[in-house]
Amino acid sequence: MLSASNVLRKGVVSKIAPAITSRAASTQALSKPTLNNIEKRWEGMPLQEQADLWMALRDRMKGSWKELTVQEQKAAYWIAFGPHGPRAVDPPGTNGRIAWGVALGVLTSLTIFGAIRMAARPAPATMTQEYQEESNELLKRQNANPLHGISSEGYTGKGVVQSGPGGN
Repeated sequence: MLSASNVLRKGVVSKIAPAITSRAASTQALSKPTLNNIEKRWEGMPLQEQADLWMALRDRMKGSWKELTVQEQKAAYWIAFGPHGPRAVDPPGTNGRIAWGVALGVLTSLTIFGAIRMAARPAPATMTQEYQEESNELLKRQNANPLHGISSEGYTGKGVVQSGPGGN
């Protein structure tokens, strides 16, 4: 019959045993089939397997680097700095798709701008050249701003004229 202390010991041993074996495994070189052709297999590997392999390599790198095999060194370098994940090279044609998308966006915005301008009301009558010149004459007759403005002696400004000859 199992006593409570034996059950407790078995539970503790079952929890400690994997930790001991993982430490022992970290001092042993990783197998060649595990690291063989890692560059081509990495993207297709499940995330858990990728993480386990990286952790095993990281544990091996904590020791002396002279103990690492050449294959482990190459795999560690490739996993850390290889062209995968955020460092992956864009597939061919990506720049062309971006250029076409930008061109389409600019063309669409110009089309919308033109449609709004065509549907807009005409400029108000106060924006015509004649109306603004008449406003200047009215201000001169009323002696508006006689010190520095349109009614002053030697004034050379345009007054309220904003648009050039011929309107808008």
